[in-house]
Amino acid sequence: MAESLLEVKDLVKYYPLTQGVLFRKQVGAVKAVDGVSFRLRAGETLGIVGESGCGKSTVARMLVNLERPTAGSITYKGEDISRLSGRALKAVRRNIQMVFQDPYTSLNPRMTVGDIIGEPYEIHPEVAPKGDRRRRVQELLDVVGLNPEYINRYPHQFSGGQRQRIGIARGLALQPEIIVADEPVSALDVSVQAQVVNLLEKLQDEFGLSYVFIAHDLSIVRHISDRVGVMYLGRIVEIGTDAEIYEHPTHPYTQALLSAVPVPDPQARAHRERIILSGDVPSPAAPPSGCRFRTRCWKAQERCTTEVPLLAVPEVFTSGPAAHPSACHFAAEKRVVPHMPPQEGGRPVGKDTD
Repeated sequence: MAESLLEVKDLVKYYPLTQGVLFRKQVGAVKAVDGVSFRLRAGETLGIVGESGCGKSTVARMLVNLERPTAGSITYKGEDISRLSGRALKAVRRNIQMVFQDPYTSLNPRMTVGDIIGEPYEIHPEVAPKGDRRRRVQELLDVVGLNPEYINRYPHQFSGGQRQRIGIARGLALQPEIIVADEPVSALDVSVQAQVVNLLEKLQDEFGLSYVFIAHDLSIVRHISDRVGVMYLGRIVEIGTDAEIYEHPTHPYTQALLSAVPVPDPQARAHRERIILSGDVPSPAAPPSGCRFRTRCWKAQERCTTEVPLLAVPEVFTSGPAAHPSACHFAAEKRVVPHMPPQEGGRPVGKDTD
């Protein structure tokens, strides 16, 4: 098993709620992230999924130190990077880069593509000597599937998919070990999504990258991820390999999410059990006591209101694919989507066949 490259432990991010004009005082806090823990191994892709507002993007920003955590630690190669600043933070940021969600706002419209991709070399001149930067930028454009001659064009001259490729090239410029991809395909058309995801997989094999891939589309996450963590209201409620999460889910929330995934096989779709959750997602400023999912869960009992479930392997499972961490007092395996037989040639339905 590969070593842990990045370890997140009990990560917390609260945003204070204040009132008053002249004398402001804190009256509460938005608990955006509240005790998230996971590990990322070298060469691995960890997918993080969940509804909008569950804290996925906040975790991403803390991993690259765009947000300071309220508590907890982010350990990269044995060093806690969550409190670094100055030169030490600058050195770590070279190895942990980010691809942002919106390709339209993440690129400076006043800069050419060459300046955008080459800007990291201004901050880290040791990576590329000044006379070699143009060639390096053109090589990166070629790597992500764009014409190197586009180096003098501006972002508005590209499509959404091409802009996201530019963002990926910028992320690769400093030869990082980890790339945090915050919903990198959610703003793109379906056909372009497949191109970008396939590009990310190709680059991972070519450069030995590790990904934290954040998305709300479970189909895309399964396609690219080795392990998957499911978030709900600031916490990870279930984590495991893609097969464990998608074929042997044990947490009710994961099962509800999977029941909403479109199924391309009409026969399988007809036999799928659809789970409809009641109520709305509670406010992160006032989360429920005990289990945060209890207000929408059909399994909720008195114990769920007082006792916070730990993210651990349920005692009822001693072995097998269902024996993976799940934060539920009444965890039980449930196949939501019927098994879909492989296509001709052995490729599973829904997988890329290129």
